[in-house]
Amino acid sequence: MSRVLTKPGPVTVAVLTLLVAMASIQAGASLAKQVFPMVGAAGATALRVFFAALILAAVFRPWRKRLTREDLRAVAIYGAALGGMNLTFYLALERIPLGIAVAIEFTGPLALAIFSTRRALDFVWALLAVAGILLILPLSETSRALDWVGVCWALVAATCWALYILFGQRAGGAVHGGTAASLGMLTAALLVMPFGVAHAGMKLLDVSLLPVILCVAVLSSALPYSLEMYALKVLPTRTFGILMSLEPALAAVSGLLLLKERLSLVQWAAIGCIILASVGSSATSRRPAEAAAATS
Repeated sequence: MSRVLTKPGPVTVAVLTLLVAMASIQAGASLAKQVFPMVGAAGATALRVFFAALILAAVFRPWRKRLTREDLRAVAIYGAALGGMNLTFYLALERIPLGIAVAIEFTGPLALAIFSTRRALDFVWALLAVAGILLILPLSETSRALDWVGVCWALVAATCWALYILFGQRAGGAVHGGTAASLGMLTAALLVMPFGVAHAGMKLLDVSLLPVILCVAVLSSALPYSLEMYALKVLPTRTFGILMSLEPALAAVSGLLLLKERLSLVQWAAIGCIILASVGSSATSRRPAEAAAATS
């Protein structure tokens, strides 16, 4: 008897698209860091979001959609969070290794996932994540080489990432995912471009950078944010944050393989603490039916 192949459900598809998005982002970040010596972090961010906005606009043609004032407001807030996240993350990446920058930035969605509940066990995972951050911070001999400014930028990026998840879900619910991603990226470009122009000036017009920047725009923005917008529409906020637990590990491996960034054992342990906090939160999270029964 032949086996009947079942079509994967929407949640399975959302998880797979999120994994592809995460791998794409880390590859793009590794490539973008190689452009920093020429145009700086702000210039690289400006070029990335500008071309990503053009690509998404060409694909989704958002001008065909009729949006209400509330729709535009949701997309604008989402785009501002997206632009702030991109800029501050690259400013952090300019000063600290990719794996460390992502691990710190990841505390934004992780905190959003953990503190969406009031169970005591979730605070255990929060403490584990805090322990990871403390191991990363340049307080000990093993981490003293880390730049405090870079760490602070990564913390700002973490806050922007949490806002991106919250408002991205609202924007994706109000507007078609592709349209929301396209308009959000356009908003991000309008926000970030002045910083890039102020820092790099005419260097942004160097055509020799075009092939690399286009690759960065696709890998770091156009492809993953479109995929994430789909996942945001299907997955609950906390589930989305928990599934991002692979992000620090992917970043550290990408940094090692593509940028030759070697982390200390303590720093690897710190990343492991943050990942374990997310895995623990995921493993002990209640299903919606159980949560509803507990509150009834």
